[in-house]
Amino acid sequence: MTQGPMLQTERLVLTVPGRDDYLVLRDLVADPEVHRFLGPRPDDPTTDMFSRALRAAGSWQLYGYGLFLAWERTSRDFVGQIGVFHSMRGFGKGMDDVPEAGWILARKHWGKGYAAEAMKAALAWFDVAISTPRIACMIERDNVASHALAGRLGFERYDEHALDDGVMVDLLERVRPAA
Repeated sequence: MTQGPMLQTERLVLTVPGRDDYLVLRDLVADPEVHRFLGPRPDDPTTDMFSRALRAAGSWQLYGYGLFLAWERTSRDFVGQIGVFHSMRGFGKGMDDVPEAGWILARKHWGKGYAAEAMKAALAWFDVAISTPRIACMIERDNVASHALAGRLGFERYDEHALDDGVMVDLLERVRPAA
């Protein structure tokens, strides 16, 4: 079983996902508003999230970093999936074989600042634990909230890409200066 850090912020606990957590992720993206910027809805959300969970576990196992599950500290309510995972998008443009930041929050937790709080903690941990200066990020053009968060986290747009379904995504990166 993959082990990883547990991070705590003022209001959140970030944990490495476990074997059955694909079910909480399936329920997270079942909300059409949450899934809105995640691409086409799969025919079978359970098997899709199971496959995504295996890829996420592989990121922890093979690269030493991955996505966290975020929980409220006081209520233990599930907030979302947040962090940096190893990505292979398959279209080049700086999005293959790289660390990639991502976040998905349950709608009832939108507007609370949880994504920024969790991502700041995840990035701070990543910057110390992993010795790579660049993290990529891919955000659908119309996702205003995620673009705003990415900007606050230090990501800057460097390119764009049309996905297979015709959706335009902006490609962003956060590059730390060399020490």
